[in-house]
Formats: sequence, C-alpha cells, structure tokens
Amino acid sequence: MLIRRLPEHLVNRIAAGEVVERPASALKELVENAIDAGATRIAIALRGGGIAGLEVADDGCGMARDEIALALERHATSKLPNELIETVETLGFRGEALPSIASVARLTIESRVRGNDGWRRSMDHGVASEEGPAAIPPGTRVRVEGLFEKVPARAKFLRSPRAEYAACLDAMRRLAMARPEIGFSLEHDGRRVLSLSPAESAPARVAALIDRTLAEGSVAVDHQHGEVRLGGVAGLPTFSRGVADHQYLFVNRRPVKDRLLVGSVRAAYQDLLARDRHPVVALFVELPTSEVDVNVHPAKTEVRFRDAALVRGLIVGGLRAALDAAGYRAAPRAAAALLDVWRPGEPAMPAVEAPSPLFWNRPALREGTTAFAAAPAARAEPAVAPAPAASSFPLGVARGQVAATYIVAETDDGIVLVDQHAAHERLVLERMRHGLGEGGVRAQALLLPEVVELDEVACDRLEQAAAELAELGLELERFGPAAILVRALPALLGGGDAKSLVRDLGDDLLAHDQALTLKERLDAVAATMACHGSVRAGRILSVVEMNALLREMEVTPHSGQCNHGRPTWIKLDHADIEKLFGRK
Repeated sequence: MLIRRLPEHLVNRIAAGEVVERPASALKELVENAIDAGATRIAIALRGGGIAGLEVADDGCGMARDEIALALERHATSKLPNELIETVETLGFRGEALPSIASVARLTIESRVRGNDGWRRSMDHGVASEEGPAAIPPGTRVRVEGLFEKVPARAKFLRSPRAEYAACLDAMRRLAMARPEIGFSLEHDGRRVLSLSPAESAPARVAALIDRTLAEGSVAVDHQHGEVRLGGVAGLPTFSRGVADHQYLFVNRRPVKDRLLVGSVRAAYQDLLARDRHPVVALFVELPTSEVDVNVHPAKTEVRFRDAALVRGLIVGGLRAALDAAGYRAAPRAAAALLDVWRPGEPAMPAVEAPSPLFWNRPALREGTTAFAAAPAARAEPAVAPAPAASSFPLGVARGQVAATYIVAETDDGIVLVDQHAAHERLVLERMRHGLGEGGVRAQALLLPEVVELDEVACDRLEQAAAELAELGLELERFGPAAILVRALPALLGGGDAKSLVRDLGDDLLAHDQALTLKERLDAVAATMACHGSVRAGRILSVVEMNALLREMEVTPHSGQCNHGRPTWIKLDHADIEKLFGRK
C-alpha cells in the first residue's frame, strides 16, 4: 500500500481524538487555557452534561483580533517562548486544544484585551463561519456546542449526560484544587453546583471541594527531601472511602493520575486500611521542572520522574510521618449519624452468661499473664484508689464495660466508647513494630512444642519465611512434608493459639508472595499476629486494665483505628447526650 498524505479535515479529526475524548477533556483544556491566561475568576456553564454545550469564561489577559485567528490554527501557542519543551511551566502548550475542539463541534471564541475592543470568531466543525465585534468584559469566553454532532462514530461512545457531567465535575474539582488562589463557579443546566471564592490555602480549598468535615478527619502533610517537597492533606484511615475516586494528586500544580503516585499512596496506608477501603488524600509534589517530564501523555495526566524512587520514598515517608503524628486521633463520625442509630425506650437484650476467664497480655502493665475473675460486664468495680480526674486524659477514665466488648470512659465534655479488641489489636501491632526496630520481638519458648498440620505448599512457604518470622518472635521448624513445629511464640501474644496463627500466616504469605518488600511483608505478618494476640470481644476487664488500655492508646501512633482502618473509639459530647433525652 502506498504512503499518502492525509487530507486536512482527517488530520484535524485525528488530532481531536488525542485531545477531545469527551466533554470533560474539552472542559479541562479550556479551563487550563484560562488558568494560563492569568485569570482570577473562571465561570463554567454546562448543558446536558457538556454534550449539548459548555462554556468557559475568564477574566484573564484576553486575545487581540489577529491572535484569535492564530489560536485556532494547529501548533500555534503562546506558552512556549523558546524551544526548551522539557522546561515548560504552563498547564498546556501543544496548540492542539482549540483547533481540535473546533474540528468536532461548533466553537465560538469571544475575547478582549484590556483597553481594546472585543472580537468574536466562530468555527463549525473546522470551518470558519462568522466573526465580528463582541461586547464582553476583559478576558475570554469560549462556547462549545454540539460536540461530536457530525462524528457519529465518536458520539456513540459518549455515556449518559449524567455520567458525562460527573466526569466534568471531577475535572473541575482537580483543577480548582490545584489553584486555590482562583475563584471558580460551575453551573449545570442552570443550577449552580460550585461557587468557590479564592481560598487562603490549599487545605481550605481541598476541604471545600471534598468534605467540610475533612479538616477534623485529616492531617497536614509537609515533607521535603532536597529540592523535592510534598504538601497537602491526608485523611485519617477512618476517613476512608469504598472507591479510590477521592485521591487527588498534583505535580507542580498539574493534576495527574500517575500509577507511581497512586501506588505510593497505597503503600503508605498499606497496614492501616482494609483492602477494600481507599484513603482520601490531596497531595502536591513540587520539584524542579528538569526532574520531571510532563510530555509522556497527550493530555499530560501522566508524568515521568528522573528519580522515581526518591519521589516514592518521599510520599510514603511523608504520609507515614504525618499519620504517625496523629496519634490516637480518629475521624469524627457525625453526631447526627450516631443519634440516628440510638433508639431510646427499646427493651434490653436478655442477659447472657459471662464467658469463662481467659489469659491475655496487658501491654501497659508490663509483660505477663493475669487471670480475670468473672464480673458483671456493665458495672465498674470499686476503685482501690480514687479514680483520676477525667480532664487529665484525652480519652477520659474508664467507668465500666458494656457487653464485655466496649469500654465506657468519661471525659470532661462527654463519653468515649472504645472497642477493646480493635484498640488492643493496634497496640500489639505497634509494639511489634517497635520491637522490629529495636532488633527483633522477644520470643517466649513453649514448654511443649506444638505440631501444626498444613498442606505441603503452605509448609514450604512458612519454611522459606522462617528467618523473617523469627524476627517477630515466632520460631518454626519443618516437621515432615506436611507439618510445622512451633517452638516459640512472640511474648507479646501472651500464649495465643499457635495452630490458628500459623495457618493464617500460611495464607498471608501466599497472598503477599513476592509482591511486597521485606518490610511490607513483615508488617503484613505482624498485623496477622497482632489480631491473634489482642484482647477479644467478650473478655471481662478490670477498671485498672481498662484505664491501662486507654493510657497506652493515647501515646501510641495510629491507635485511633484498628489494623483494618475501622475506628477504635467514638465520642458522644454532652450536647449529643442531651439531645438523646430531649433536653435540647
């Protein structure tokens, strides 16, 4: 087949395919142009999800009459003053957006430079249709109508107006988040959806766009290594979502959806969230333009870093440092949601027999085992010494136990309910991590080694990981083709069930295999051990033990959530309690 030059209209349609996939991509290009023009306010209007029409108006520098015509030509741009394409600092520069959009829709540009008259130029699917004077304030207004109206092959792949609107809204959120100093407004079918005044800071803009309660359920991130800096906000693990659509990532104030960055965020939260939960973050990476290539994708949603390992380490380390500093904090659950599930006047559940006493390890009362006497689960024991004042401690002082599962503590301004199993699970994990950092977790030898029968493949995995497990205080030996001999358990586990622990670890090693680094594998294994060594629901605790648990939570990183990202404690303020009884 002979090589031939393609006709101009087909070249335009191919170029449009690179830039204009759907209304959201056209909107993104137009808003980026407005930002690059120095706008302080940008107004967007959509009709039918952007399929029927979209309009972007700004108060930027504007364009003169001859510049408008030039802007509609391919490869014409004001954003590349020299040939150093790798150092571009604007959001776009290819000069493809306007002519590409104009080739698949009806497009009208109205623009005015301060001190001059305005001018208008219209295009109909790549063909100039009309032009003339325009009465508009300084700045630029671009209107796009009938997107893909004459390109049915592309139009049939558009989704419903509601889905296209959602994509437009997401693109707008990301751009508005990256530029808190700019005011944005968005209307859809005549309804005002967003109205954002210029914000004082990026965290304030992030909270306004994601969730007003994010400020209380997040931590600030500010981490720097050399010339690379990481800033933004990171939601606490208990502020997580079921889908990963609330992760906003920016490189040099450019919204990106980069796999390296997404993977780094997941690694930072790796042992803080269940696998079906996703963190809420807005992270801003700033680095010299020479250290990042933004030209690896036509829409510039992906980037390539000169030192990818440095960026990954910065994100993981910065997020972990910020989350560590959160201590016992957990994302507050709305009081209204708590009140909705609280039903006054319902009959009490029938009493159940208290479980038989068991042994457990009390982390804040030194290592060892203690037998618990059976006692009423909903009544605090008389204190040997006067109870400490509630104001002395953030999580208050223990007043009792409910359903042998939840600790009730009193603070100056309300009550705190603590899930004893979830809380102790986190405490054991953090103690094991500390032990790893200090050279290994202390092991406690079993008087009689225990034999655990497993399938041969699971035994192979455990045998290969024996050295790693020994660092965590678990000493194993192969005992024939299909059995493992347990010689010692971590002292922190206080004589747990060796058989169920080893079986679960065999499953964990299969799931993680070689996909994780050694440290990540050790963290995953430690989390499984912590679950087996924690105080179970249904255990009767003394007041001393409950207070010991509360005090250790207050000084332990991440104690506001269990190893699966669920909250370990919730709080009801006095005002919430008064509402329950109709006193307010």
